[in-house]
Amino acid sequence: MKITAAVARGTDQPFTLEILELEDPRADEILVRIVGVGLCHTDLVFKAGAVIALPAVLGHEGSGIVEKVGANVTRVKAGDRVAISFRSCGACERCNKGEPAYCRTMPMLNYTGMRPDGSKAIRDEGGPVASNFFGQSSFASHCLTYERNVVKVPDDVPLELMGPLGCGIQTGAGGVMRSLACEEGSSILIIGGGAVGLSAVMGASIQGCGAIIVLEPHPARRALALELGATHAIDPAANPDLIAAVRAILPDGVDYAFDTTGIPALLNATMGCLGSHAVFGIVGIAPPGTPVPGDLGTLMTYGHSIKGIIEGDSEPDVFIPQLIELYRAGRLPFDRLIKTYPLSEINQAIADQHHGDCVKVVLLT
Repeated sequence: MKITAAVARGTDQPFTLEILELEDPRADEILVRIVGVGLCHTDLVFKAGAVIALPAVLGHEGSGIVEKVGANVTRVKAGDRVAISFRSCGACERCNKGEPAYCRTMPMLNYTGMRPDGSKAIRDEGGPVASNFFGQSSFASHCLTYERNVVKVPDDVPLELMGPLGCGIQTGAGGVMRSLACEEGSSILIIGGGAVGLSAVMGASIQGCGAIIVLEPHPARRALALELGATHAIDPAANPDLIAAVRAILPDGVDYAFDTTGIPALLNATMGCLGSHAVFGIVGIAPPGTPVPGDLGTLMTYGHSIKGIIEGDSEPDVFIPQLIELYRAGRLPFDRLIKTYPLSEINQAIADQHHGDCVKVVLLT
């Protein structure tokens, strides 16, 4: 079938809106008409670094309506409203333990731009286009996805906004609620007030953290962080010494820290903000070759832990419905982060997000 998609053709080129050919769903695949798709930093990292072969259709925070299912699909049917998350195999020991974000085949299923058999579901006039990104490639009017990717969405929530629950929101909120499992009354330092960082703020508020400190350069994002539950918002321009700024608030340091930036200098500074037996969770994408932050002697002396986190340790079938219920209850107002753009304006949306004019972009198809 013919679809419209935003295509990445070069690492330093803008996305181009094109008409492409999408295959019919195979027996294990689901055809979804996309109504909204979040723009995630990971999409841009994969494009800029040509992590998958270009040209490619990226996008991994889709939501939409099921139009057709393959013969082996039983969990959803045509007409169902779904949010689309990452793909996992469902058969390895990690999946069986409820840890699909660490699926043994996670890289192959999500990052290669093709099906496991090497085929690509999308073509242009010149041949195959990399697809199957996170088992969806949803910067498009339609995508093919899989049963373990999709979570049904209730009729009373805005479907077009639900896609970011599949990655950015569950990474931030889940990083605090599931990966770190912050206790009531504990303290946390969140590095970065973008969509993932502000989702972490909401997660920390839900957990009942006593002190929620955010480091963020944009004034509007600092103000929003405070509205969403942060107790302190630090401006790095006015407070270049992060350790001093945090210990002026909590002299003994924080119980937890959560980095969304991947900036090596901030990773190392954060280690100096940790209290005894503190845990530092990292979701930010650091430059290749970045060493683990901190000093081994200090880490051992104070019993620090450094924890890499993927997708907030989420099991989408379990956690996304929980996030939807929290949203319905007004405790996770992630819609306050979102600004919508037509898919055709993806390049302008990227520029606006980089400039700080919006926190989270959702592209409407």
